[in-house]
This record gives sequence, C-alpha cells and structure tokens, in this order.
Amino acid sequence: MDRSKNNSTEFGNNSMKAAAVPTTNNTTAPWTNNKESSTNNEDDSNEDDADTSTPAKVTDPLAPKLNNERVMVVSVTERRRETWGQKAEFLLAVVGFAVDLGNVWRFPYICYQNGGGAFLIPYCVMLIFGGLPLFYMELALGQFHRCGCLSIWKRICPALKGVGYAICLIDIYMGMYYNTIIGWAVYYLFASFTSKLPWTSCDNTWNTNSCMPVTNENFTELATSPAKEFFERKVLEQYKSDGLDFMGPVKPTLALCVFGVFILVYFSLWKGVRSAGKVVWVTALAPYVVLIILLVRGVSLPGAAEGIKYYLTPEWHKLKNSKVWIDAASQIFFSLGPGFGTLLALSSYNKFNNNCYRDAVITSSINCLTSFLAGFVIFSVLGYMAHVQKTSIDQVGLEGPGLVFIVYPEAIATMSGSVFWSIIFFLMLITLGLDSTFGGLEAMITALCDEYPRAIGRRRELFVLLLLAGIYLCALPTMTYGGVFLVNFLNVYGPGLAILFVVFVEAAGVFWFYGVDRFSSDVEQMLGARPGIFWRICWTYISPVFLLAIFIFSFLGYEDMLGEEYKYPEWSIKVGWAVTASSVLCIPMYIIYKFVFASKGGLRRRLHETFKPEDINCGSVLPGYGTSV
Repeated sequence: MDRSKNNSTEFGNNSMKAAAVPTTNNTTAPWTNNKESSTNNEDDSNEDDADTSTPAKVTDPLAPKLNNERVMVVSVTERRRETWGQKAEFLLAVVGFAVDLGNVWRFPYICYQNGGGAFLIPYCVMLIFGGLPLFYMELALGQFHRCGCLSIWKRICPALKGVGYAICLIDIYMGMYYNTIIGWAVYYLFASFTSKLPWTSCDNTWNTNSCMPVTNENFTELATSPAKEFFERKVLEQYKSDGLDFMGPVKPTLALCVFGVFILVYFSLWKGVRSAGKVVWVTALAPYVVLIILLVRGVSLPGAAEGIKYYLTPEWHKLKNSKVWIDAASQIFFSLGPGFGTLLALSSYNKFNNNCYRDAVITSSINCLTSFLAGFVIFSVLGYMAHVQKTSIDQVGLEGPGLVFIVYPEAIATMSGSVFWSIIFFLMLITLGLDSTFGGLEAMITALCDEYPRAIGRRRELFVLLLLAGIYLCALPTMTYGGVFLVNFLNVYGPGLAILFVVFVEAAGVFWFYGVDRFSSDVEQMLGARPGIFWRICWTYISPVFLLAIFIFSFLGYEDMLGEEYKYPEWSIKVGWAVTASSVLCIPMYIIYKFVFASKGGLRRRLHETFKPEDINCGSVLPGYGTSV
C-alpha cells in the first residue's frame, strides 16, 4: 500500500519542528550524514533536485541593531527523492529493461547452436551462480544508497568513481546504435500498412535479377529472397555504400524513423519515474501479449513441431565443450544487464524497506522464461519455413538482426492475414527496444542529476532534451547507407567488451573494497535479515571470477563477435579499440586524479581518502517515506 500521501504531511511537520528546535539526538538513519554539513564541505552531488527547501531565518526581532552585528542565517533542507507510484511500475521497468531484442534474436540461436535442451543446464547454472547474485547486488545497492552510478561510489570506494563515468559513456554508445535498430522496426511497421507486404514479391524497383520467392521450387542458395532484398536494398540501401570506407549520405526516411524513436524516448523520460512509470505499463506488457499471439499462430503452422523439436532436442555431448558454458555465461550477463547502471537507477527510487531480494528473483526469472518462450515462437516459424522451402532448419535460421528483419518477415509474408501479423510483430520489436533504451538512458540521467543537482537535477526536462539531441546527432552516421556496418561495430566495441571489464571492477569494488560483510549489513537494515552463506560466497568469489572469465574469452574472441559477412578494414579495428579504451580508461584516470589532485597530505592519508568510503547523503528519504508520483 502506498502511504506516501499521509507520510508527506507528517514529513513536512517534522521538518518545521527540526528547523525551529535544535536537537542533540544522534540517532540517524543508516544512509544519512552523522556530521553537520558546512558550506565548505557541501558537495553539489549530495542534494536532491526536489524543490522542497524550507529555509528558516533564526533572528530575534527585539534584539538591538548593532553596526558590527553579524546575523547568522541557518537553512535546514530536507532532501526528498521521488519514488515509484506503484510497486508494479518498478517491476515492469526492470523486466522491460532486461527483456530486450536479444531475448528474441539471440537466445534461440545460442540455445540450438549449443546443444538445444542440454544448453538449459549451463544456462541455469550461470544464472544461479553468476547472473542472479550480480542482479541482486545492483538492486540492493541502488535501493540502500539511493544514488545513481556516480554519486554512489563516494559511499563505497571513492577511487572507483570512474566506473560511473565509464557506464555513462557506454550508455551513450548504446544510445547511438540501439535506437537506430528500433528505427528499422519503425520503418517496417509503416511499410506494413498496405494491402500487400512489400517484401512478398520480386516485382519492386529495388529488386535484382537474383530475387526469387522462397516458395519457388527452384529457389537455391544463389538466389536472394524478397525479404532479404527489402531489408538490404530498400530499408538500408547498403549497396550504395562501400562499408566503413565510404558510408554515403544519411538516408532521410530512416533518419525520420529514428527521430520518431527519440521523440518517444524523450516524453517517456523527461519527468523521471513519474512519466516512465506510466509508459512501462504499455511497453513492458505489450510484448507478452504479442508473443503469446504469435506462439499460438506459430504452433498451428505446418512444420512447427519439427522446428520446436530441433530447438529442444538435447545434445549432451556438447556440454563437454567449454564454449557452451562461456556462451551461457555471456547470454545470462547481457540478458540481465547488470553493470549498465540501470538497475542502480531504477531501484534508487524504491522505498527503503522494499524487498529487493524478492524483486531480483522474480524479475530475473521472468527474463529467462521470456527467452525460453521466445524460442518456441521463433523455432515454430523456422520449422514452418523449412517445410515451405523443403530444406533443413539450419539452412533457414539466422542470428541477430537477420532473424527478425529477414527470416521472420519472410515467414509472415507467406501466411494468411500477413499484414496483421507483420504489424503486431514489429510493434512487439519496438516496445521491446524502447524499454531497454529507456533503462540505459535513465541510468545516465539519474547519475548526472544526482551528481550535479543544481546544474542538471533542477533542469531535468531541458537536460534530457539536450542529451537526446546530442545522441541523435552523434547517431546520424548509423543512418547512412553504410550505417548497418557501424551499428555492428558499435555493438562490439562500444559496450560489448568494455562493459565486462567495468562490471568486474564494480563487483571488485563492492565485494572486496567495501566488503561483503558491510554490504550484507546494509541488506539486513533494509530487509531485516542478513543474506545467507550462498550469496556471500557468490559475491566474494564466484561472481567476480564469472565476470573475469567472460571478459577474457570475449576479449580473445572479439573477431567472432564482428561476424563474417563484412571484413572490417584495419583502421576501423584500431578505432574500435580506441572506443573501448575511452570508457575503460575512465577508471584508472579517475583513480590517479583522486589520489594526486583530490587528496591532501602524505601517502598514507592520500590512500585513506582515496579508498575509504565517505559518509555522504545521496538524497535519501526515510524508510517508508517518499513523494507520491
């Protein structure tokens, strides 16, 4: 039950009493500052942006006016942080962020490639011992400290504040290409509003002589399908570019579609959780409605049973291959999304005593079950396409964007009522993508608003507008004729490798510097019970090793991540590593800055100031209190 309306009045009364009556009571909430704030020590990052200040002037009106009299003005500011209007809004926001396009186009492919049903064993093992502990950690951290990914490090390990800046930079890179992918889906959605889907036949101006419908008995590997040519020659027009060496001009229609995505994102984020909390009711729930409809339709198609059988048939011998376990770990990590700052940001708007442990178990389970469900939706249709083309399923399937922008639309075009199925399918892709881009950008916005409340926090609407405008301008190269190559490039070198190292440092900072015992005590203050021995062992040993292993294997296999369809020039590989380094180097650079320039005294004192947590209030509210949003 939301008690915020009753509590806000009581909170205000208590604030006035605090301003009028000094107190010597040293009992404080665990997240508040035990020392009196002074002007010299006041940090811009420790204020909330709520306009709830109630300055009180303490003067005596009967006192004589002396020439040398100094009048002291004492201001008492109670900091409030807005909270979710309903618990369901938070859960939907977390589920919406975790369940993204990768659940649809990556998990099914990874599953059947690595042993079918047998892959679920390493997948669940990695979830329990690696993904879930990190997921739980971030929800608990954000809820206890009530800060974004920048300000929170003052209370954990000040030297590692560079982790927060690295996350913000990674979120910018993601915004530059992820919204473009959503823009492709918007393009398809508008193209679907016609009596006949444009990728049904080869009679269009963009088709080549190699085009041939997949239902044609003479269709061979040398032919190209109408759906493939529509995506490559109509939506992207990539034939007009020469890869990254010459990407060509911006395609206006694609730029307009992506601009529409940014407009939706802005009006979902401009008011914070007040606006995002309402939007997620649509963007988080709509994909499940569509998935269920597509599943019912898919299993009724001829050949669907063979596709599902291919998806689930276990190949136990593949479990001996270490690559299967690494793929399971990578899939769990990128699916749940710890380390992007989003879970920290979303949980920071929770009430202090919210059961974040239960939230972590529920939302991570929903995410994994959604991936499993999406596998049935995809493979029932792949089985149908194999039946239509009279070929094997492994000859039909594609990983990544090709699966949802070529293979699935190809199947839809052969169904009765194809226009309807196309519209709801691409609506599902758009809502899946929007939730994730909301989360990534909200992580950066919350972090910067918490860190700079005067300059940014009190002008959130303007800041979000300028931020999105800047990201859109930076994303324009992804909307050129060769933009698809840049999208894949940014996906690998933007967050792909860097985020793994950043999250490893984050976990090390929390579990080894801040300490598992201290972190467990924080959780106990919120939930009333200390985390069990399983969680403490995972946090101390297993989770950091889990992250380090994924990073090492991904680093060694980065060329496989780029794919084989396009050979990236040598100069672009060097630029890619520079992009990766731009975020990773934020961590050592800030450590040097903190130790050399922001600390004073001798070596021992500098080390103490650099690594010892500060007692900072990040804009918390009392347990159970908050503003109604």
